Parts: sequence; C-alpha cells; structure tokens
Amino acid sequence: MRVFIAGIDGYLGWPLAIHLSAHGHQVAGADLLLRRQWVAEVGGVSAQPIASREERLLAFEERFGAPLDFRVGDLTDYAYVKDLFEEFQPEAVVHLGQMPSAPYSMIDQAHCVWTQQNNVVNNLNLLWAIKEVVPDAHLVKLGTMGEYGTPNVDIPEGFFEVEFRGRKDRLPFPRQAGSWYHQSKVHDSHNTHFASKIWGLRATDIMQGVVFGTRIAEMGDDERLRSRLDFDQCFGTAINRFCCQAVIGHPLTLFGKGKQKRGFLPLTDSVTCLRLAVENPPEPSEFRVFNQFENAYTVTELALMVREVAAELGMPVEIRQYDNPRTEMEEHYYQPDRQHLVDLGYQPTRDIKAVMKQMMLDLLDYRDRIEAHADVLIPDIRWDGGRKRSEVIG
Repeated sequence: MRVFIAGIDGYLGWPLAIHLSAHGHQVAGADLLLRRQWVAEVGGVSAQPIASREERLLAFEERFGAPLDFRVGDLTDYAYVKDLFEEFQPEAVVHLGQMPSAPYSMIDQAHCVWTQQNNVVNNLNLLWAIKEVVPDAHLVKLGTMGEYGTPNVDIPEGFFEVEFRGRKDRLPFPRQAGSWYHQSKVHDSHNTHFASKIWGLRATDIMQGVVFGTRIAEMGDDERLRSRLDFDQCFGTAINRFCCQAVIGHPLTLFGKGKQKRGFLPLTDSVTCLRLAVENPPEPSEFRVFNQFENAYTVTELALMVREVAAELGMPVEIRQYDNPRTEMEEHYYQPDRQHLVDLGYQPTRDIKAVMKQMMLDLLDYRDRIEAHADVLIPDIRWDGGRKRSEVIG
C-alpha cells in the first residue's frame, strides 16, 4: 500500500515509516523539521541524539535496500500538499504533522494562535487534497485521548447512545479539551467528521494515549534509525521524562497530588496500532474513532513503576510532588473504552516494566547529555498565562 506520512521526522512519524516499510508498504512523507526547532526553543534536547535527515535517509536505504521519499515542506501550503499527492497518489494518509504539546500552546498569545493556525490549517489542507486528488484514500488522523477531558462517565470510542426527553440518538461523545493544543485537535476531529459526511471520505480518528519508549524492534542496533526522546516540560511526556530523571538521579516530578489518570502505550504499540488502522480502512463516508492505549494509570502509579525498575538497575530514585502548573482535575473518574483496535488484532504489551527497563538501559549511554540539560525538568509554564517555576510541595 502507498502510505503518506505527514510529520515523518517526528517521534512517531519516523518509527512508523520504518515499521510500515518493514511490513512491505511503500512510504513517502513530508516534514518541515519544526520539532527540532521547538525543542531547542524551550531549552531542551533529545535525550538520544537524533540523526540529521540526510543521515536518516542513508541509514534507511542501507536497512531496506531502497531510498525513502522524505521531503521537507510546509503542510500549511496547500499547493505544496496537492502537488505531493498528485505525484505520490497515496492510498492512505497518516497525519502526524502537528505541534503536539499542551504546554507549548499555553506559553502566550503567540504560541496559542500559532498552534491553532498550524494544526487546523494543515489538517484542512490534507482533507482538501484527498478530496481533490485521491478521493478514495483513507485518512488516519492522530488525535489524542486528551480531547475527551476527564468526564465523570465512561468514555466510549467517539460515539455514544443518548436518550433525551424521550428520544434516542447516536451522537459524538463530548470533547472537553484541557489546553489550546487539545482544543486544536478537537477542531480537527470535527472538521474531519464533517468532511466524511459531505464528501464521502474514509477517515479514522485515533484518540491516542501518552506514548513512551526509545525504540522499536525494526530499528535494530543502528543508532541512526533511533527516534527522538524529549524530556523538557513541553515535549517530554510522563514516562519518558521519569526515565530520564531516573538515570541521572533526579527526583521524579509529580505534579499536584499525582492522581491524574491517563491512557499510556509503548512506542512499539503505537506504530502497530497505526499500521492496523492503515491496513483495515473504513468504508467511504465512514468516520470511525479508535481509542488507542495499552492501559490507564495514575502518574503516581507510573512513578512507582519507574522507581522499582530503576532500583533493579542499581539506581535509587526519590519521588517528589511539585505544585501543578496546569489547570486540571487532580482527582477524577477515568474509564475509557478500547475495543476497536483489539478487534483488528491489537495485542497490548503487558510487561511495560520491561519497556521501562530497556529505556533506562538505552538512556544510560546519554546520562551526561541529560544532566547538561537538567534545568528543563522542572516546569514554569502556567495555564494562567504566567511563568513561575514549580516548587516542591511534598
């Protein structure tokens, strides 16, 4: 299958290109390489040094015996996107090419507005390019479980049956975004659903949990094929940040009470689920929603697992609570469904501690690199628009 990846240079996009190629798919992609710039802007680095685009392409060709069509370009430029689709004629489009950070979107007015413009416009461009160039192609759009918020009821996969004043209907489950970034993803979901209804497009909206991990099996031992792994306050997600803290002996940073609960999944599960979605397209006009995660955990449960694994490796780690820079519920009900991907063959990784152990062993090689940027481990971006470094509260 011809698969186009928007955001092919990113934490998910690059491993997905490798994974799909290893499974016999023809892959092309585009990226403006902005993730590298964003991380540098907030003072961070990838814990694992990431190869340049040129080095990645060379390693890819050595691994698979054929070049990878990896272009540098702006997906908010519609003429550029349309030309790409006319040339490559994708059968599936995986949309990972957006700014993915809640804290980054909350820095100030400029970052808020830019996030909305970039994310909403490039998603619309992909929808229009599919309509005008490859109307039978399948869009796999990466959303986020964060679109749902933390409602006090179970979270279905996109739609639910509702009865109101004696009448019943099947409606989209309400979205309750918690940041300007998540709000942009809600807009994308609504726009994609609308395009499916009026144009007959095939679309799968992936409500993905938080991803963690340093590698997938298809990368082998070639470090040039490794994905990035960030640990700063904007792009470093919980487990990735905890593992980086553990290998340098920095206390694990819990925000607030540490009882916030979310869905998580290893990097290898993420690319497997995306491939399953690609290989099993919906019918024309069908807009389907998959909740994509291995299991749901509180951040305290995750920190305790990381501490346990670190101890097994001879690295004692302390856990500390910091005041929460975010505006969110500290304690809440959280019970999302996850069945559609299982029906397609997804078998979740059961031993996530083994994944954490592999991560820490990989990261030990870059301990000095992480220590040199340890100042990014404590957040100072506030949801109220201010900047104040979080302080220890317990």
